[in-house]
Amino acid sequence: MTAFVSALDLFSIGIGPSSSHTVGPMRAARDFADRLEPAMLSQVTRLSCMLFGSLGATGIGHGTPDAIVAGLSGLRPEDCDPAAVRGAWSTLPKSAVGHGSVLLAGIHPVDIARDDISFAPFTRLPGHPNAMTLHAWGRDESGTEHELYQETYYSVGGGFIRRASEDAAHAAAAHPGGGASADAVKRVRVTEAATPRHPLPYSSSEELLALCEAQGISLADIARANEEAVHGREALDAGLDAIWAAMHSCVEHGLATPGVLPGGLGVKRRAPEVRERLEAYDGQPVRERDTSTEWLHAFALAVNEENASGGRVVTAPTNGAAGIIPAVGHYYMRFVPGASDAGIRTFLLTAAAIGSLVKANASISGAEGGCQAEVGSACAMAAGALCAVLGGTPRQVENAAEIAMEHHLGLTCDPVGGLVQVPCIERNAIAASTAVSAARLALHGDGTHLVSLDTVIETMRQTGLDMMTKYKETSEGGLAVNVIEC
Repeated sequence: MTAFVSALDLFSIGIGPSSSHTVGPMRAARDFADRLEPAMLSQVTRLSCMLFGSLGATGIGHGTPDAIVAGLSGLRPEDCDPAAVRGAWSTLPKSAVGHGSVLLAGIHPVDIARDDISFAPFTRLPGHPNAMTLHAWGRDESGTEHELYQETYYSVGGGFIRRASEDAAHAAAAHPGGGASADAVKRVRVTEAATPRHPLPYSSSEELLALCEAQGISLADIARANEEAVHGREALDAGLDAIWAAMHSCVEHGLATPGVLPGGLGVKRRAPEVRERLEAYDGQPVRERDTSTEWLHAFALAVNEENASGGRVVTAPTNGAAGIIPAVGHYYMRFVPGASDAGIRTFLLTAAAIGSLVKANASISGAEGGCQAEVGSACAMAAGALCAVLGGTPRQVENAAEIAMEHHLGLTCDPVGGLVQVPCIERNAIAASTAVSAARLALHGDGTHLVSLDTVIETMRQTGLDMMTKYKETSEGGLAVNVIEC
């Protein structure tokens, strides 16, 4: 068994504001529609959905019901128009008196109303805090409604989904970390590739470092060997370039788009103003300070403001932490001499190798592990990746990731109003700075250190288990209850 997850899956192009509450549910709803055989599809007259646990607690703030309706209609987060998702549920009639219609799987008109999506925030299903059950209903000749099909899905973080009916042992063997089933891969491409095709498997950072030393290669080389065995070099490089292009586009759009974020908190977009000030200062003939860190913050703010508005983002490895890796990547491209597109590929592959370990051995889900699982994971991935492209050895790269993760242990997920805005946006900017600091600190050592990345990942897992549910993406604790929403 290997922990490795493809960068083309771990970094998935989607929409905001949440990978586990928006992207995952949309993929689950589309998968549900795809599973209805043509004969059954034609019999469906109504659809309903129950959101459990964290999905039920903050689903409206994260746009979960809109994402479900969009997914049922056949939209995919990878290529849909984000505007087509916003309002997909909220503009429907409230109740059964005057149902609205959705084109199920894009072809069959079915009635659905806002009340057909219900919320059970205090009910937690055993598989994961993010759970949803979808139902397809039909009518017999007498007009009596009956259930045609149902399926329960878990949105396990980073846009990955798992069906409750899937055999757990098979899922663990084929998809470490809890990805979707093999047939779901063909439909929504959200899971890692089958492990037998990975020529250099690893399940821990210790094993990963041993492979690097035995082969005399880097973490990115290990990742590339595994990727090319599945995708081939050409497809891999094209995929990595597409991911970076989407990250770059997100940053550019965020830096150029002013306004106020939706959701009712009245949070103002700050990235465009920061960009204008920095450009004005950098254009002066004499400058008294280095602005690289301020630009780093601006890059992160831009991404997370795009995410909060429901725009096009790259899950890295989640939406709530989507700004860190793109910001550090832009920092590398803009401020590191000799930076190149090839370096960005190395950056992304290294980040994926580290993220795979976190996903397999702990969690990247805020509902499961708190924000340490999201921002902490992204910070570790970015730190190790930057260390790699700055010339770090594999052990220095592992050290950088460990430093970054260690200093996010215990970080709670407490979004005000259930929105990915406060404290999430600023948190990404600060974590991007931490990632750069961790990388540069690791480069001053030889890679020898007391606490291993494996140890800190296991500590994060244990901390997540011990953390009270109210501090894990339910908006029932922390800043979420101590900040007045006005």
